[in-house]
Amino acid sequence: MKKQRYDFDVIARWVAPGEQVLDLGCGDGSLLVHLRETRQVKGYGIEVDPERVVACLKNGVNVIQIDLEQGLAGFEEAQFDHVIMSLSLQSVHHTEKILDEMLRVGIEAVVSFPNFGYWKHRQAILNGRMPVSKSLPYQWYNTPNVRFFTLADFEALCEQRGIAIRERAAFDDGVEIHEEPNFLASVAMFRLGRR
Repeated sequence: MKKQRYDFDVIARWVAPGEQVLDLGCGDGSLLVHLRETRQVKGYGIEVDPERVVACLKNGVNVIQIDLEQGLAGFEEAQFDHVIMSLSLQSVHHTEKILDEMLRVGIEAVVSFPNFGYWKHRQAILNGRMPVSKSLPYQWYNTPNVRFFTLADFEALCEQRGIAIRERAAFDDGVEIHEEPNFLASVAMFRLGRR
């Protein structure tokens, strides 16, 4: 398995021991492995890419191969304590629908995403180029991202949709940012619930 991402520890802090967790867009299952080892969670991953599904199975992660864009109809209301979407929200077409579904099948949701309002991204645009960075590593022509939004945009969407922000963390190069996160943080993380 590859090196653990710094956001895994934040997510582990937000998840209580023994919880039921659903990880959307789980990749190779690294987050679920980390949560299983550190928080003894029981969980499932959702992944559409066949190679990543195989990687999950090799890592001992229960994984279901479905397309998130179709929703989570196979799951009951409040079936999970936490539904997590780590660094994938920007790659779904139906953002509002997936957030609603996350908070339907989960008591709480955790999302993280690259902050398009990050100062280096703004600088790239001022220089006439689309941003490429650690948090946005693709060129404009080959990016899987379909949504480019800022931390402030996401908070406004939560307000509009009646989604409670329980906790927020913002980072740049793995260092937590407390002042002006919409400008200084490259990645944002939110723990969400219903009002």
